[in-house]
Amino acid sequence: MNPVEIACDESGSEGENLVGGETDVFVHAGIRMSPAAAEACVREIRRRIGSPAEEYKANHLLRAKHRPVLEWLLDPAGPLAGRGHVHLTDKTFFAVRAAVTLLAEHGTAAMARTLHREGPAAFGADWDFFLAAFTSVLRLRPRRGVPTSPAEFFALVAKLADMPGEAGGIMGRFAGGGDRVAAYRSRLATDASVVPVLDPLVPAVLHTIRHWSADGTPVALVHDEQLALTAERVLQLKATLGSRLAGVRFVDSRSDARVQIADFLAGVARRIASEELNARGDATLTALLQSFVDADSVWAGPFVSR
Repeated sequence: MNPVEIACDESGSEGENLVGGETDVFVHAGIRMSPAAAEACVREIRRRIGSPAEEYKANHLLRAKHRPVLEWLLDPAGPLAGRGHVHLTDKTFFAVRAAVTLLAEHGTAAMARTLHREGPAAFGADWDFFLAAFTSVLRLRPRRGVPTSPAEFFALVAKLADMPGEAGGIMGRFAGGGDRVAAYRSRLATDASVVPVLDPLVPAVLHTIRHWSADGTPVALVHDEQLALTAERVLQLKATLGSRLAGVRFVDSRSDARVQIADFLAGVARRIASEELNARGDATLTALLQSFVDADSVWAGPFVSR
């Protein structure tokens, strides 16, 4: 079976910097369009917006005066209907899931959702400090201003485990995670193929490929240039996905209209999802985006919370 080309781009990528960064949502977008259809779509966007800018980005579509263009792009009868897909990652929830998976023996998705929901109220300011400390201790270059050694981190875990309630109980299950943290840091330092557990990019790419290959059609990714997708990680993707991934090639988004459309979709999806995450969501835009969202996005609840 001949592979289908899926053009991809992302928005909100800050590597392992999941908390305290510039963005709180990461989005990976995939577009299935012919080059001719994508070029026509870009031309129509330019015609409708009318800006003299040489290169259009998602910010052009997100300006209030261009709201009709954005709604047209996302409309069920619009140019991306059935052609676009986005995988959303709530970065804080991604960090909590990583903590539960790595630190707790037999950690579960339900445990992660409970800790994510109860942690802020149970631990107050220490909650943010815990997240910063966890994401620091797993990095080979720890962040400044937070505990940087496993001993300091697990002292914080022990303190929080004394708090009453479900969140404190889950923290108590993290106490035995020291060996797993040490083993992970060792692998990360010595094996270039190891995907950092704090980087949402590779998991999102996996979901993108699985979505577009669900009917058995192999996928060939045409991806915007992305340094985090190293040769070792592309090989790992192929090993994980087998025949579902036919190949990966990288292009400059300015040279491929399909990747430009993926860039538009990723950027507007990140803004819409971030507003929804922070209880400022625009009901119309959230509903329009819903049809593009991967059901297995890293989101603590339904994307549409209302």
